[in-house]
Formats: sequence, structure tokens, C-alpha cells
Amino acid sequence: MKPGPALSQKLGPAGVPLNKVIQKVNEATKDFKGMKVPVELDINLSTKEFSVKVFSPPVSELLKKEIGIEKGSPTQKKIKVANSSIEQIISVAKTKFPDLLSKDLRAAVKTILGSCVSLGILVESKNPQEVTLELEQGKYNSEISQEKTETSEEKRKTLDESFAKIKEEQDKILKLEEEAAKAAEAEKTAAEEKPGEEKEEKKEEIIESKKEEKPKEKK
Repeated sequence: MKPGPALSQKLGPAGVPLNKVIQKVNEATKDFKGMKVPVELDINLSTKEFSVKVFSPPVSELLKKEIGIEKGSPTQKKIKVANSSIEQIISVAKTKFPDLLSKDLRAAVKTILGSCVSLGILVESKNPQEVTLELEQGKYNSEISQEKTETSEEKRKTLDESFAKIKEEQDKILKLEEEAAKAAEAEKTAAEEKPGEEKEEKKEEIIESKKEEKPKEKK
């Protein structure tokens, strides 16, 4: 937490020292460094004493930290931002499980996979929806029952290589789309300018025509 106008406007009328609040909140959330975490501040207006309650980070923040990305995809269907292992999904599911309405770890994993869809994160080099179907068919029973949260170096290397190829294809498509958009914009601009040019040409022709006309003789 950092000082700012919004925070000052809320705490100022309560008469609570801003610096003390920031210090206490930062101490309470030090284990979640780099993540957005919900915080509740309870203030006693009579004594000016306050307490800080920290809630579990949102699934999206836990996923970003686990996978090592700063933000999700702006267009989830078109752009993928990472390639997660099922072990990483299980790790996030275990962390968030106490706050979820899931009956067991398997159900929690399905919830996390749903968040991967909205963030544009692949799982095991596949669309998370496909992994969810595999999960229902029992493909990851062993990993879930063992609560595996560590990804082997060999598997991590394979996932990274797969994602590098996917990203290369994405970049090619995006470049082509960008070039097509620029060409369309240039064509539109040219079309808008052309009528004006034609009017100027006609205007010049009329002026030249009038110059060539001889004045009529008066009888």
C-alpha cells in the first residue's frame, strides 16, 4: 500500500494516522508481495484504534504469481500468455481451497482451470476447457490424489518449448493483422481524400474554360 488521495479522503475524516495504517497493512501482507490482496480495515472512531484483516488473494493473482506473468491476455481466444503444468494448477487449487465452495481438490482444480480460460493461460499445452474434459475422464487422478505441486525440469522444458512455438505463430498472425489494418486505413484515407482532389481539378478546368471564352459583343 502506498499513500494517495483516495486513501487520504477515506482515512482523513476518521482521524487515523495514514502512515501507521500503511505500515500495518504492508506488514500484514508481506507474504503476498507483488500481488493484489483484499484487505479490510476496522476502525474504532472513538479510540482511533484500528485492526487489519487480510483475505486470500483472488485466483487470478495466485495464478499470475505461480506462473510468473504480470497480466492476463487482453483477447483470450486469440492470444495466450503462458503454458502451465497441471501441477501448478493443483498448487493454486490447494492454496485457494479453504475459500472455495469446492467439495474436494478435484473440484477446486476445475475452478482454477476456469480462471485459466479468462486469463488466456494454456495448461499442458492445451486449452483449459480440454484439460477439464480430460480431468472428468480421470486423466489426472494420480497427480490430484498425490497433491503434486512440483513440475519436473524436463516437463517444464517441454512446456516452454511448446509455448515458444505457439507464441511464434501468434506473433506472425498479429503482425499480418496489423499490416492488413494499416493497409485498410491507408486505403480509406486515400478514398476520403480523392473526392476533394477531383473537385479541385474540376474547379481549375472551369476557371481555364472561362478564360478561353471571348466576351460577347454588344449590338
